This record gives sequence, structure tokens and C-alpha cells, in this order.
Amino acid sequence: MGKEKMNGNVLMITGIEGAENCANAMTKQLGLTVEVAENRKAAIAALRRKEYSVVVVDDTLAECDPAGAELIWKQSGLAIPLQVNFALAGAARLVREIKAAISRRELEQRLARRAATVTIENELKSTVAGLLLQSQLALAESKVAPQIADKLKLVVELAGSLRQQLSEGIQAN
Repeated sequence: MGKEKMNGNVLMITGIEGAENCANAMTKQLGLTVEVAENRKAAIAALRRKEYSVVVVDDTLAECDPAGAELIWKQSGLAIPLQVNFALAGAARLVREIKAAISRRELEQRLARRAATVTIENELKSTVAGLLLQSQLALAESKVAPQIADKLKLVVELAGSLRQQLSEGIQAN
């Protein structure tokens, strides 16, 4: 991944000595702002102040205060949750873990957007086909007044145009 710019902020929750130095090194490597909260109270306060892309909780804190860790996860909103043993992981490993988590999230979001797009396209195509069919059937009626026939012809034209635009848009994707 190199040093390309990522979006967001990271909150590291750990009481380990040297956490600020680690956060500074990670800020340079990730291109993200990395903040440190030393305990649950500081973490909850930080999470209330702003949103984070990633929240990293030290294993030690999570094991010593499982209820506190659960509260942190609940307060972290849409942030990617990571639990890491800071005593064993250096800045390089944390950077790799965060990059991997962000990459996974971005892939999941792209796939979700694509699935939503396909669903909407299918619904639109179905609605347009129904509109086109019903308009053509109404035009085929022998007792249609000329003013209504003109309006139905316009609806058929518009629905046909929309169908073509949808087909072109789908082929472009």
C-alpha cells in the first residue's frame, strides 16, 4: 500500500508506555491522525467528541475491563474495531493491521454499493417495462380519446427513452 493518503482518524486505547511515540510514528506511516486514550474514560470522551475510522483497543485493557471494552465498542459507531496486544505489537504491525482493516472495509463498501446499484437498476428496469407495457396496452384500446392517446404516446416515448438510458448506463458500468 505504500504511503498513499487514507481518510479518517485512528483512536488507540492503551495505557502502555510509549503509546504517544507509537501514535506519532503511525501518523507518519498511515497519513492518518492517530490519537491515544490512556483508559476507558478518556476513550469514551474522545469518541463523544468526534468520529474515528478505526478504534484500536489494547488486549490488556479489554481483558481487565470487559464491560469497559464493550462500552467502547458501542460508542465507536461505524469505526473499524481492532483489538491488539500492544505489548507484542510494534508500530509496524499496527500499521499493517490498520491498513488491512481499512482495505477490507473499502472493499466491503464497494461491493455493497455495487449490489445496491444492481438492485436499483433492476427495480427501475422492471418499473419502466411495466409502465411501457401498460401505456401500450392503453393505446391499443379502441375507445381512447385523442387527447389521452397523445398523452399515452408521450408516456410511451418517455418510458422508452428511460429504458434506453438505463440500458446504456448498465453497459457503461
